[in-house]
Amino acid sequence: MTSSETKFDLIVVGAGIVGLAHAYTAAKRGLKVCVLERDAACVGASIRNFGFITVTGQGEGDTWRRARRAREVWGEVAPQAGIAVLHHGLYLSAFRPQALKVLEEFMATPMGDGCELLDISEAMRRAPVMQLEGAQAVLYSPHEMRVESRTAIGLLAKWLAASLGVVFRFGEAVLEVATPRVRTSLATLHAERVVVCTNTDLHGLFAERLALHKLTLCQLHMLRVQPEPGFRLPGSVMSDLSLVRYHGYSKLPAAALLLEQMRREEGESLDNGVHLIVVQSADGSLVVGDSHHYGAAPEPFADQRVDDLILGHLHKTLKLQQAKVTERWVGTYPSSARTDCLIDKPDDATRLVLVTSGTGASTAFGIAEDVFAGW
Repeated sequence: MTSSETKFDLIVVGAGIVGLAHAYTAAKRGLKVCVLERDAACVGASIRNFGFITVTGQGEGDTWRRARRAREVWGEVAPQAGIAVLHHGLYLSAFRPQALKVLEEFMATPMGDGCELLDISEAMRRAPVMQLEGAQAVLYSPHEMRVESRTAIGLLAKWLAASLGVVFRFGEAVLEVATPRVRTSLATLHAERVVVCTNTDLHGLFAERLALHKLTLCQLHMLRVQPEPGFRLPGSVMSDLSLVRYHGYSKLPAAALLLEQMRREEGESLDNGVHLIVVQSADGSLVVGDSHHYGAAPEPFADQRVDDLILGHLHKTLKLQQAKVTERWVGTYPSSARTDCLIDKPDDATRLVLVTSGTGASTAFGIAEDVFAGW
C-alpha cells in the first residue's frame, strides 16, 4: 500500500499508542488500515511516559482485564517489532502498617493472582537496591514489563507498516470526520469505519461530544536520573503513595484509613498528585516520576518543588549513592472522574476513543479489542 491511496476499510486518527493499538487490531483482522497523524512523528503522551505496562493495581473490572490482555499483546508484538523489553516485574514497598493491610486485602482479590507478598528478608534478597529498613512488606508482581516508550512507539509504527501493510500519513491534520469521508489538510480520504484517538485535543474533532463528558487535562512531571555505575533495578519500583492512587488498591476498604494517614504525613505530595514510579533504561539511567496537576489548560512551567518531592521519595525508596538529573519533561493526558477510558459512538461507523486515566500504554491493546468486538 502507498500513501497515495485514498480508500480504506479503517482510518485511525492519531498515531499514539491508542491509535496504533486500533491499527494493529484491525490489520490482524485483515482490514486495510490508514493512520493519520498531524505531527511529523508521535510526540505526545505516548512517548513521554514510563513505558511501564502496568497490570497490578489497575482498577478492578474492565481496566484490569484490558491491562492483562494488553500485556499479552505487548509480549507478542515487542519481539516482532524489535522493541526491547528492558525489565519485568514490579516491587512495591509498604512501610506503614495500614499499607500492609491494603496489600493483604489486595492479595485476597482475583487481582492478586500470581503476585507475592514478600517478607523483608526475602525482599532484600531479591531487591537489594531497595531501602527496606522499617518496611512492613513488599508486593511483588510478575506481570509488568518495561519498554522505552520514546523509541517503542516509532518502532511499532514501522513494524505495522512493514509487516501488516498499515499506511501512515504523518504531518497531515484531520479537519473533518463524516464517515465514510475524512477530510484532511492535504486530501479527502474514505473508509467504511473511522476511529478517532486524538488524546488531549479536546476542542477539535467531536468537541461537542467530548464536552458532554466533562474532561479535563492532567499534566505530570517526569525526570531522567543517572545513578552510580552498575546500579540495577530488579524490576519497576513503587511505594506506599501508589496505594492511594491506583484504583486496584485505593478502592479497597483498608485504603480509606491509609489515605487519612497519608494526608497527615504526606500532605504536600498528595496535593501535587505525587506518587513514585521508577523504571530503568538500557543505558542504566532511571525514569522517575510523577505528579498530577489538573486544569483546562495546565501551565507549561515545571515547578522545582514538585521535582524535589519526587526525588525525595526516590531517595527514601532506593539505595542511591548518586542521582544526577539529566532530563526533565512534562506529559499531558485527558482525565475523567467517571471512567478510565472513554469510548463514544458518534454514529454506527465512527468511534471516539480516549484513555482518560494515563493508562494508555497499559491498556490500549485491550481497549482496541473491546472496540472491535462491540462494533
